[in-house]
Amino acid sequence: MIRKYFSTFFLLLSIIFLFYTFYKSEIYWNGEIRYYYYKYYIFSILLFLLSLISYLLDEKIKIYLSIFFFSIIFALYCFEGYLTIKEIQKKLLKNGLIDFKEQTYKEKTGNEYDKRSKSKVYNDLKDEFNDIVVPITPKYFLYENVDDFFPLSNISNSKTVYCNENGYYQIYNTDRYGFNNPDSEWDNEVIEFLIIGDSFGEGACVNSPNDIASILRRLTNKAIINLSIGGNGPLIEYATLREYFPNNVKNILWFYYEGNDLTDLDRELKNKVLHKYLTNLSFSQNLINNQKKVDEIKKLFLKREIANIKKDKEKLSFKVLQFFKIYKTRVSIFKKNETKSKIDELRNILELSMRFAKKNDAKIYFIYLPEYSRYNSKYKQNEYKDIKIIVDDLGIKFIDIHKLVFEKEKDPLNLFPFGLPGHYNKDGYEKISKSVYKFID
Repeated sequence: MIRKYFSTFFLLLSIIFLFYTFYKSEIYWNGEIRYYYYKYYIFSILLFLLSLISYLLDEKIKIYLSIFFFSIIFALYCFEGYLTIKEIQKKLLKNGLIDFKEQTYKEKTGNEYDKRSKSKVYNDLKDEFNDIVVPITPKYFLYENVDDFFPLSNISNSKTVYCNENGYYQIYNTDRYGFNNPDSEWDNEVIEFLIIGDSFGEGACVNSPNDIASILRRLTNKAIINLSIGGNGPLIEYATLREYFPNNVKNILWFYYEGNDLTDLDRELKNKVLHKYLTNLSFSQNLINNQKKVDEIKKLFLKREIANIKKDKEKLSFKVLQFFKIYKTRVSIFKKNETKSKIDELRNILELSMRFAKKNDAKIYFIYLPEYSRYNSKYKQNEYKDIKIIVDDLGIKFIDIHKLVFEKEKDPLNLFPFGLPGHYNKDGYEKISKSVYKFID
């Protein structure tokens, strides 16, 4: 029985794996990121060859091999289950800290911590403001196919309910293109600073005038345009720079967050539309003249985002698929090599951004933002060192916020909401903005 089915099973498995790899690499991606699938090609070919050799093996050896193989599979899924449970425990711990936040906020401010959900805030404000929305960020479309169209901004000219980490919700008005700016900033002849980044660059979870762009406007009394949006990674940021770059920008401030920017880049590199920005320097979606289309698409998804019904189902199915593909285990095993390859991709993106800046007579500054875990657990500087070498090699000014701000604090955690994981609080954003301004000035 084992002699009959063991070899056949592995032969079929190897053929399926090889064809799936070929489909993803050559048909779905049209060979554009073949380098990413090399290891899968090698694995499937080796499995195919071994399955052929197994037909010649003795029955007893096949029994041992089948026991070994299924033991490995069982161990991998056990480890995947362990990593999944660990992730759930972290979320439960985070939820358990809400009571601490509420009590601390009331003691410090005398106000009640806003415990409403984002959808509840949205519904409460809907009668008062017809233009109330929640962000439908570019990251959202990494998992949605919209006819080869990838929006890079939020809904324009709308009051936007964002996040709550400090006891109150951040609510801001988007400009004509869907970014967090006073709309009049786009009418200035000269832009002193153009900010590009993710939620940290955007100034997440604090209201104006405590976000980075607002603070820099106060310090310089000059025009500042912020193109940062939460969830953006380096490739989306580069694409946004190309699509929305205004005339007469003097300085580009590229905010890099060490906590997740390389992870975000990994997902972005797998998107067909975003990948075109790397392979075709003349590619453009003409988004700056297509805001009506951007708004129409995003409003279609707004109801779903508020209800969170389909979204939750998608998250569940996505997590089940990840478990089946032992995603967390693979990331854990291959993390070092994957990080190295993403750093190489980051180099390419920064080099293209530097050339873009020079072409438009603008200076570019790379601002390295530290993550929370750097100050409450063991921190390895491998990624930091590699990225600094790249930035220095490219001749881009490197602004190290850890050294300029956090290292000088008696307790760096005081610059995070209630000293807990999250974005920076208003004191953190204030000190970061002042250090950046002082460095450049």
